[in-house]
Order: sequence, then structure tokens, then C-alpha cells
Amino acid sequence: MPHPKTHLTPTVSATPLDEAWREWSQAWTRHIPVLTGRTDLTVTVAPGAAGTADACFYPHQRRIEVDAVHIGNPGVANPRRAGHKKLVPTAYGLLVHEASHAAHSHWDVPAGTPPVVADVALLLEESRAEGRQRARRRGDRRWLRHTVTTLLDPGDAPVDDAWHAGQLAGLLLARVDARIITSTQVRTVRAAVATVLGRNRLSYLRRLWKEAHAVADTDADTMIRIAVDWCHVLGVDPGLRPNPPEPDPTAFPGRLAAAITGYLAASAGLTTTQYLERRLAARHAAPATWTTRDPAPDEQRAARLLAARLRRARTDPTEPATRPATAPPGRLRVRHAITADAQAAAGMVPTAAPWQRRTIQPPHKPTLRLAVLVDVSGSMGDYAAPMSSAGWILAHAARRADAATTTIAFGDTVTLLIPPHQHPTQVLEMEANDGTEEFVGAVQLADQLLDLRRPGAVRMLAVVSDGHFFEQYEAAQKVISAMHGAGCAVLWLHPGQQSSHIFDDTIAITVENPIGAIGHIADAAITALVRQPPIAS
Repeated sequence: MPHPKTHLTPTVSATPLDEAWREWSQAWTRHIPVLTGRTDLTVTVAPGAAGTADACFYPHQRRIEVDAVHIGNPGVANPRRAGHKKLVPTAYGLLVHEASHAAHSHWDVPAGTPPVVADVALLLEESRAEGRQRARRRGDRRWLRHTVTTLLDPGDAPVDDAWHAGQLAGLLLARVDARIITSTQVRTVRAAVATVLGRNRLSYLRRLWKEAHAVADTDADTMIRIAVDWCHVLGVDPGLRPNPPEPDPTAFPGRLAAAITGYLAASAGLTTTQYLERRLAARHAAPATWTTRDPAPDEQRAARLLAARLRRARTDPTEPATRPATAPPGRLRVRHAITADAQAAAGMVPTAAPWQRRTIQPPHKPTLRLAVLVDVSGSMGDYAAPMSSAGWILAHAARRADAATTTIAFGDTVTLLIPPHQHPTQVLEMEANDGTEEFVGAVQLADQLLDLRRPGAVRMLAVVSDGHFFEQYEAAQKVISAMHGAGCAVLWLHPGQQSSHIFDDTIAITVENPIGAIGHIADAAITALVRQPPIAS
């Protein structure tokens, strides 16, 4: 799991000074003695500075580099004014982070140290140095907290194994004891790490990072010894570099990745859905494109018909039940009768219901979660209009049936079209001209948004596609089977061309005219829903 690298031994060539960022570099060079107590340091701010990291400290060159990407535009603030840090809190936090190393990381990794041990020692040094900086300058904690989100990405923990859980504990949980972040902020992360490691191993790791926090600034031997003990706790041979399992691209995010996502979303003041939407937008420069139009009357009628069928499918026939009553007939409930008498004696209107009678009531309606995935690859070009219509009918009908829904397009990239809890008022006429299909990523996103693999709701994945996935058939079948095995029904709507590929574990129907096929869509959707295992109460 990567983190901002602190180069304690190598000497590298300096990043060229960018003229556009000269004022920032000069201003922060003048400011760095305030943060470190040292007058021999220089700061370089430039796009691409710090190599592959967000920021770096090069002790032998006595230089700090900060990537200007965290500032954006050099004109966003005047770096000579004290208030500028509020406008660029993450970048300034990175400067403070590297300043903490400049002030407190006065040791080198001893020659001959196994690489895995060195990595762990440097990981523990991150929170140790920040803790020392906070103790010396309490106000810096505010800025250090902003840098924590730059350390993490859900993809850094692709599998739920001991090594990745230990890395996440060293990055986040150790910073709680360094008093950089709070225990409340990492509650879900701690639960995920404890589930993977077990509470005993997590407790041992905590003893080690707390011991590291007390190590002197120049004591390399103790840091290396703690790192060796860390490896032993995780079951890793300190003399060998661990080879974490290669992540399966068809695997769904595990506990660790989900915890990171939740932490990052909360840190940004966003819901998980909002965070995932922003993350998708940042990663993909060319998302799916579409035009909008009002639904036609036939489409609206089709959506109402499907919604009515879905509502009936979610409600079983009436069944015997009991309900409380204030008067006979029925069975007397003594405790409630005493409560009713006491309420009357106190001059209150009795609210207790002393009697229980048999009645016929409909059962509780289970929650319905529906994800609609629309293929926008080039092979769907001739069918984009009817398939867009079918996608809207499904999504709109589900919303009318009080379901949680989301609509996602997949082609060269994955695009979140309609987030959960947003009403799809207009038809999105998709432009299908992409060259590939990121189907697996679309399914994984749908699962993250709606918890489609978690029992407790009626769940369905509706895919609008011809199934032309070229080299991805095996991966697509794997995620489809995984969803089916988890109790999520998979409804596949295809345009009916002879070359359409039909996957196993799906209910497939041909949709050339969505309006005319609404009855078949409803039948297939209801069949998919009633095939699911019963909901645990």
C-alpha cells in the first residue's frame, strides 16, 4: 500500500524550478524554518515534483518537494500571506508532513536491512514523525489531517489478507495514537482490520506502533527491530519480500477496500455514492455521452404497468397474523391490561392495547434494489434508442415501486448515469460508439452502490446489452455467476440479433421494441425476483 515516500538515504537530481511556481517555492522556502527549526532547507513546488509521490524530503540534499497538482493553479492564493494555507490545505499539509521528517527523521536504514523490514520501518516512521511534529507544534495537527486522504486508495487493499490489513493499520490506526486523527473517524477501518487480522494480532501491532512512537529521532536500530517484530506478527518472513496475492480483476471489493472508501467519503463530507461518482469522473476523461428527452406516453404507460407488476410481485398473498386491540374479543395480555389501568388511574388516555386478536394481514414488503446497466459500445449503435428506452422503463418503474435504483453505462469507461435515490425523470438517449466494454467494473460499482450481494432485500441486476464482450466473456460470466450465487437475480435484455451472446445464470429476453415487450420484461423480472431465496427476517 503506497504512501508519500520519505527518501532517507538516496540522492537524486533536483526537480527543475518551474517559473510559474517560483513564487510558491520561494515563499515556502522562507517559511520552512518556522515548521522545522532548520535554516538549511529549500522547498520546490512544481507539477510532477516528488516523482511518483505527493511530496518528498531528500535529507542529503536538504530539499523538500511538493507536487503542485495539490494546489492546482499558482494564482489560487498568494503564498506570501498567512491565510493562503486555508485555500490549499492538502498541499500545505504535505509541506508540514515533510517538515516533520526534516525535523525528526534523523536516521538511515542500515545497510543490509531486508527490503520488507525497511518498508515496515518507514511505514511506522510516518506516524512517529507526525506525532513528534504535533507535540512540538500543536496547531500543525490541523494540516496533517488533510494529508491522510492522499495516502489511501481503495485499490491499495485489493484482497483481505494480513499484509494489507497491517499496512492499513500502520497508515491509519497508528495515526490515532499519534493524535493526528480521531478514533471515531477510523471506526469502520478498525472493524475491518480486526475482522481480517483478529483482535489479538491487531492488539500486538498496536503495541509495536506505540513503541515506535516513543523511539528517539536517531535510533535506527530500534525502529528496525520493531519492524522485524511487526513482520513476525503478520506471519511474514522478515528476510523475504512478501508477495501479496495478485488481485483478481473480477473480484468484488473486500472489507478493507470498502472501509477505505467509507473513510475517504466521510473525510470529504460526502456520501459513499457521491464519493464514487467523483472518483469515476476524475479517472475518466471521456465518460459515456447522451442526450435527454421527455418520455413518450407509451413509455410512461409501460413504466406504470411494470411498476404495478413489481409491487404485486413483492407482496405475497394475505396470511394469518395477530394484532393488538383495545377491546375484546381476543386473548387478554395481562401486562398490557395493568398498564392500561395505570394510565387510566393517572388521568391519561390509555394507549396500551390489552387484547390480542387474530386477523388477516399482508406481510411486510421486502426492499427492492435494482441496478440497470446499459451497454454503450459500438456493437449497440443500431439499438441505442430502443435499449435506452428499455433502461428508462426499468429504472422508472422500479422507482415507482419504491425501490432503490441506479443506472450505469459501460463502454470504454464506467459512467454513473443516475445515482441511487435520484428520480430518473427523463430518458437518456445513449450514444453507443465505444470500442470496449468495462462490464466487470460496472457490476462492481453497482454492488458498491446498492449492496447487491448482501441479503436482506430483493435484489436484481438488469443488463441492457448484446453481450459482445470479445475477450471478456470469462470475466463477465464469473461476476454474473457471483451475483447469482449471492442471491441477486440477473435479467438480461438483448436486441435479438443472432450474434447476441447469452450468459449462464441469467434470465434473457429479446427487446427490439421495449413498449411491445413490456409484458415479457415484466414476466422475466418477476420470475427473476421470485426465484431468489427467502429474505432472512
